[in-house]
Amino acid sequence: MTDQRPVGNPLWIAYEYVAMVVGLASLALLCLLWLPFAMLLYPLLPRRLGQPLGRRMISHGFRFYLHLLERLCTCRFDLTELDALRDQGPLILAANHPSLLDAVMVVSRLPNAVCVMKAALMDNILFGAAARLARYIRNNAPLEMILGAREELQGGAHLVIFPEGTRTTNFPLDPCTPSTGLISSRTGIPVQTLLIEFSTPYLGKAWPLFRRPVLPLACRIRLGRRFAPVADVVAFSGELENYFRQTLEMPPENPSTIRHAV
Repeated sequence: MTDQRPVGNPLWIAYEYVAMVVGLASLALLCLLWLPFAMLLYPLLPRRLGQPLGRRMISHGFRFYLHLLERLCTCRFDLTELDALRDQGPLILAANHPSLLDAVMVVSRLPNAVCVMKAALMDNILFGAAARLARYIRNNAPLEMILGAREELQGGAHLVIFPEGTRTTNFPLDPCTPSTGLISSRTGIPVQTLLIEFSTPYLGKAWPLFRRPVLPLACRIRLGRRFAPVADVVAFSGELENYFRQTLEMPPENPSTIRHAV
């Protein structure tokens, strides 16, 4: 893989556009291929069968998708630190949210992960059926979200949540909501932070969907601090935000040193 971008090269610029189309189209195609099966299985299978099947299919599908991006789109992903969490659970996984690829990367390594998702994504034609089969959790009703999270954590799942509530607008971090602390205080489950790093803010809040990427793209997820179950939600929200800000403001690793590790 090339580590230096040939700036201004028309062929490379064309390649970045092609890579963008391949990346977006392949994700849409994978979702469409699973869509009819997820729609059919959701009402037919009991939860004890449909939920693990749905989560494993999403995890395997996302892992295949990241491999595709590495092979065809000059991307590299270092996600190996997540493997240490696979047999640890339950945990609340709180991550910063620089890009649309964040949940894809996390779930690709953790087959029993359940995401707290925006209601609009749960109703989306591409993602909704798969998310409902996997019993992902809507974030639009706080009480239902907390109750759903408690049920999943009691069952041993990894709960993936983005404390900012949406993708970052003002880097390195937007203000954190109290949702993470509320879930931890109601469940007695610790909070494991995840630190997500990108070489460029591709597919971030300010990056239009059809704006070409800056390739090569390097992405890495590191395990951060693990917080004990929360007692004081307000104090914890401030502590969590300060921790993310201080850690993410450190100089990032040189993208060229991030190894291939999907």
